[in-house]
Parts: sequence; structure tokens; C-alpha cells
Amino acid sequence: MNRFFRPLALGVGLLLSAVLGLRAQNVVKPYFQVGELPDLVKCLPPPPAFDSPEFGYDMMRYAWGKQQRCDSVRAAIAKRDAVWSYEALLGEFAVPFGLTVSEQATPEIWKLMVTALTTTDAMRVAPKAYYHRQRPFERFDDKMLTGEENDLRGEGSYPSGHTMRGWTCALLLAEVAPQRADTIFARGWIYGESRVIAGAHWQSDVDASRVAASIAYDALHASPEFRAQMLKAQAEYAALTAPAGLAVAENDASQFVNLTDAVPDAILEIRYFGTYNFVGERIDGYEQPTALLTRRAAAALKAVSDDVMRQGYRLKIYDAYRPQKAVDHFVRWAANVPDTKMKDYFYPDLDKSVLFKQEYIMDHSGHTRGSTVDLTLFDMKTEKELDMGGTFDWFGPESHPDFCGNPDTGKYTGNNSKSPKGRTITAQQFANRMILRRAMMAHGFKPLSTEWWHFTLKDEPFPSTYFTFPVNYLP
Repeated sequence: MNRFFRPLALGVGLLLSAVLGLRAQNVVKPYFQVGELPDLVKCLPPPPAFDSPEFGYDMMRYAWGKQQRCDSVRAAIAKRDAVWSYEALLGEFAVPFGLTVSEQATPEIWKLMVTALTTTDAMRVAPKAYYHRQRPFERFDDKMLTGEENDLRGEGSYPSGHTMRGWTCALLLAEVAPQRADTIFARGWIYGESRVIAGAHWQSDVDASRVAASIAYDALHASPEFRAQMLKAQAEYAALTAPAGLAVAENDASQFVNLTDAVPDAILEIRYFGTYNFVGERIDGYEQPTALLTRRAAAALKAVSDDVMRQGYRLKIYDAYRPQKAVDHFVRWAANVPDTKMKDYFYPDLDKSVLFKQEYIMDHSGHTRGSTVDLTLFDMKTEKELDMGGTFDWFGPESHPDFCGNPDTGKYTGNNSKSPKGRTITAQQFANRMILRRAMMAHGFKPLSTEWWHFTLKDEPFPSTYFTFPVNYLP
């Protein structure tokens, strides 16, 4: 070898060895080799033949999937769900799980998920090769929503690797955070449906893949290393999600009163007991159409009621104490992005997917501490609600107390620039909001900057306690 090239080759060799050594350190060691795991060829039934009655259902679902592509929000979810990486997968579960999982922020959860999924991913290879089922887009010589044709053409369709990975992910995350299982599994279900919408898989592929994921998940528990890592992941999750000073007092309503006992002139319209609310159904935890408040908050609200009665109004209550179960219901609903049946009434200007980001829906609510109330005024002269220029629970800047005016001075400005659709309220409507605001603040309540109807007692007795008992009439 030329004397010039010999040291160069040696240097390149050393560099290559160093790079390979670094890669070797990052290689994930699975909990089991694929030969030690259940054989899905033996576990799963064969896919429906193309001339079978069962395949008729696959055809119907294929047509359903193509129809779903017309929904821009659902189509966008399906495109995101097609990205084949652990980062993308776990990112989709961040909201229902309550944490963004990453190697840096959640190292124990990350290690659990990546090692478990690396172990189980390999199980799909054998049945795909054995059945070599033709994919929907190939059978119909069709275009996929996600543009994966070149990558997937010729690869077996049964089972669905994405669905198996997504459902296994849901099973694992639900074990880490069982209190969030509802929302986690709801997102996992959507993940599989995305493959039908994309045109990558038949419905029977997806159905079998959820069974395959369950088989894989069960097999993981035979590994002592997996079980030990699961305990580490659960401990990490608990540490990262425990609110400072949180003290949950389950079933302890001893410091609460029926609001109508404390404020007999109040009118109740408990929206979350009925179906006219942003979810469109009765909310979990609202077992009777009543309102509860802490004794201290109820006493302050009685003073507000007496004040506005002298002005010719009565208080009308939409919500007061809200159990954590109800908040969890809101979170579960928000994670189910395609459910938009009440969009026209409460959030017509927003995509449902932004409700978490813009904090219209949150994991905890001040209502759950028992001293927050949502309310309006009822005009005794007209026998109607006072016109506030907007409905309770409207998601948008039009609900802000400073919309079209200055709440500190009470002056109307007409500035509606915050409204994305140019909506506005009149000077009288703004003035009506101020009547409620002044009365509440005069008797110890503080307003919220985003909702004209929402007030919390300043000196609330349980500032760090989130109660869980249901809304029922108290004896």
C-alpha cells in the first residue's frame, strides 16, 4: 500500500470502528428473541379470502375509509399515524397519556416503550410473509392517502404492523398510567382505524392486529427485565405527574352544601347533567341536577345573590363543584378528535385538535376544589337571562371579559379584533357582563381572564384539594 494512503486508511478504520462502537452501545436489546415469542401464524386465523362473505365487510370498511378522507382533521390524523418511528408514535399519545415521552424527559418510560416495541415488532414478519395478502390500494390500483405506495407495494397486508405497534403502545401506557386508560385506548383505537383510512390495510388486518398486540403484550410479562422496567416507568410517571401539594379527599363532602339550600333564590341549569353542553352528553360524575359548593363559597355567593336581587336580578347557575371524574370525561372527549357533534354550538371557529393546546380542556379544574362557580344573571322583569352577548362555554376570545371593553374600568370600546370571525358584542351586552363581574368581585370572588361566567372564591378553603365525590343532593 502507498505510504500516503496507509495512515489515511488506518485513520478511517479507527473512525469507523468508533462510530460502530457508539451505535452498538445504542442498540436495543429486546426482552425476547422472536423465536421465543408466540408464533402469530399459529395464533391468528387466516385472513378472509377475497371471495368470502367476510371480505364483504372489508370492502364496506374500505369505502368508509375513503369517505373519512374528506374530513380534513381525520385525514391529518391518519397521515400522522403513518409515520413509522417511536418518536412519532409516542408523540400521538402525549395528550391522553398526560406526558410527552422522550429519551431525555422520561428515560425510564422511554426505555420501557422502545425495548418492548422492538421486541414485539418482530412478531409481525412471519404472518406477513406466510399469507402475503394483497393490500387494498394494490387490489384496486388506487392511490393511498399517505403516499406510501412505493414503500408498501408487494409487502403482505396481514397483520397491520402500525396497528399492532399502536395497540401494544396503548396497552403498555395504560399499565404505566391506569387512571388514564380510557383516553389512551381511545387514541389507540383511532390509530388502527387510520390504516383503513389510508388504504394500507383491510379492516380484518386491523382487527387481527389488535389481537396480535394483546398476545405480544401478554408475552412481555414473562420477562423479569420487563416487569422491573415497568415498575421504574410507573414510578417515574407518578413522580412527574403528581401536582405539588395535591391532596385528594375521596367521598368527603362534609364541608359542602347544596347551593339551593344556601342560596334559595338561585336558579339552576346544570348543563353537564344534560346533553346541551360542548360534549353533547351527560358528563360522568353528575348523578343529579344539583349544584354543590364549599360552605365558605356558598356563604359568599349568598351575599352576591342578595346584592343582585336588589338590582332586579337572580343568579342562574350552570356549574359549581365538578368531580375529577367529570374532568377526566372532558379529557377523554377532547382526545377523541373526530367527535365534533357540538362544534357548531360551542367552538365553530376552532379545530377540536387545538383544545388542549389552547387550554380550553385541562387535566385539572378549579371547579374540583369546590369554590368555583359558573353563572349568569336572570332578569326578573323580562323573565329571561340577561343578554351577555355569548353563550356559556363558548370556546373563543369572545368569552373573555376584556372582549370589546375594559373590565377594569367597565368602559365599552367595541374593539373586537381578537375575534377570528369578526364577531362582536354591543355596549349593553358588555355592560351586562360588568354587572355580574362587579357583584361577584365585591363579595370575595375573583374572575377568570378567559370566561365572563367563571369566578373563584379568593379565600377558598381547599386550594390544593381536588375532590372526587359525585354531584348528588347532600342530606
